[in-house]
Amino acid sequence: MAQTENNAGPVVSVEEIQKSWNNFTLRIEQLETGNAVLEQENKNLRRLLENVIEHRKKSHTELVNLVTTLVSKLPFNDLGVIITRLVEHNNQVAEISAALLGGKLEEGQLQPAILKLLDKTKRDLTAAVKPLAEELIKLDTPLETSMLQSVIAQPENFFTPPVVRASRCFVKGQIPRERIIREFGEAALIFFKDLTTDVKYNPRPKPEEIVLGFAGDFDALLAQHPNAIGDKKNELLALHQKIKESRLPSEKSRAQKNVFLKLSFILEMLHYYENQSAESPDAVFAQRLPPLIEQLVVTGERDSLDEKLLRQAEVLLSYVISPDYRQSVVNNLGKSGGLAKTLRLVLTLRTEKAPEPDEVAVEFVKHFIAPEKVPPVETFVTVMRLTHPNRYRKVIEAILSTDRIRKADADTLGKAVAKELGITDFESIFKKADALSPEKEQKMAWENIKELIHSRATPNEITAAIRKRLHAKYDADEVKASWLTLTESDALLLVRVFCLLPYLPDGQTDPVARAILESYVSRLTHEKYADTYNKVVAALRNMHRVKADSPALVNFISLVRWVDAAAADKLSQDVGLAAPVG
Repeated sequence: MAQTENNAGPVVSVEEIQKSWNNFTLRIEQLETGNAVLEQENKNLRRLLENVIEHRKKSHTELVNLVTTLVSKLPFNDLGVIITRLVEHNNQVAEISAALLGGKLEEGQLQPAILKLLDKTKRDLTAAVKPLAEELIKLDTPLETSMLQSVIAQPENFFTPPVVRASRCFVKGQIPRERIIREFGEAALIFFKDLTTDVKYNPRPKPEEIVLGFAGDFDALLAQHPNAIGDKKNELLALHQKIKESRLPSEKSRAQKNVFLKLSFILEMLHYYENQSAESPDAVFAQRLPPLIEQLVVTGERDSLDEKLLRQAEVLLSYVISPDYRQSVVNNLGKSGGLAKTLRLVLTLRTEKAPEPDEVAVEFVKHFIAPEKVPPVETFVTVMRLTHPNRYRKVIEAILSTDRIRKADADTLGKAVAKELGITDFESIFKKADALSPEKEQKMAWENIKELIHSRATPNEITAAIRKRLHAKYDADEVKASWLTLTESDALLLVRVFCLLPYLPDGQTDPVARAILESYVSRLTHEKYADTYNKVVAALRNMHRVKADSPALVNFISLVRWVDAAAADKLSQDVGLAAPVG
């Protein structure tokens, strides 16, 4: 039954098949043609998609590279972390793009200039560790050879507590207790004195933190106990001699310290670059590195700077990639003044483009020219030759503009310095100095007086400088500037200058003193300067408490009464005087 139904369809004749064959053939050809067109369109679309993805990948790489370059110039503490994230993001985009294209990720997709420089600096720092450590070993320092070799193999070992203690002991001529016990045994402790334990301040220090120094009578003790350390007597004598030589002011000890300082600087920089996310730039560039540079260049044996040591310092500073951080190291030199301050100024002026060259040049001149004292031309020129030639003119302009010495002396000094430095067209410098704006001249003059105050000059010297300025140019602006300068100082100094100002060195009264003191008193009693008034009253009360008839107190109230009786009465009442003075 089912077979009958399946075979029930009509049978197509051969003639009908032959008639429709051409139609079938034509349709198959049309389909094949359409399929070929679709395949070509797919190929074109794939090629366009590949071009778009490739262009997207390259443009994203260029964008991240540009952003990384811009970000590297910003004063961020975690700069390395930000750049690393940008690079990682770019690598992820590149991986996705490569996966879409069915290919592999190309290596070196992004290499910002800052990362290339950072990698190169790390390689240079790592390469510099071994020669310096080997040089320390050859110089026969008290430092352990095995410790220095471990620093060569692993620079991070320099920051482990045992190495830190050993380094501090080397600088101070001491030795860790743990090393003595390890090398000579506890019996050798009789030849040393404990420099850490203190009955009052540090009665129970940790054993590993104790440092020792050879006893003053070491030779006598060794003669009394010749067998205390067995056959290690010669080794102990050699160690004693090494420490003794490292403390002497000799060329060998200086060479040891110089190599150690350079090694410390390089290891500090390498440690910072490897741990930027954890290290504070302020602690590194403002606290740790400046003392290393200062101790390297400023030696106790010399009273002038050595250009050879300056070049070594500049080589070390070149490892600091960021110009701002490099300048931070230089700016934190010379806090104690003297030759160290000269070092800071010279290093700043040795760069081709010094930050704020006018201000640095003015500070340079202030450092070398004491008030009313003309320095020797040779001394000035010798230091000037250490700076960059592009800075010569700025310094000479500052010499010509200074009011620390007389104008004629400044001109003579400026011409002599210009001649020694080989500057022939110095007339243009003189014209530029003469064309100094009044505002700038006023600012420089009162800055000099402020520096006198900060340097703790005597009240007589400060009063003489203020009087000299007011006599040279007397107007309301100058009087106001003098008052503002005094308000920034100690209240007791203001009182003393106020008392000295009316009297000339020959004992006569200054003709402009009354007008100046009237201006001072009117400002002192004005509500705008209430803080200054309170400080002055407090200073006068202290004087009265110590000595009721203090000359400074009596003179100050009398001078105030000379120009304004009402103000004097108010001051007397606020100070708590029993009867009006003056």
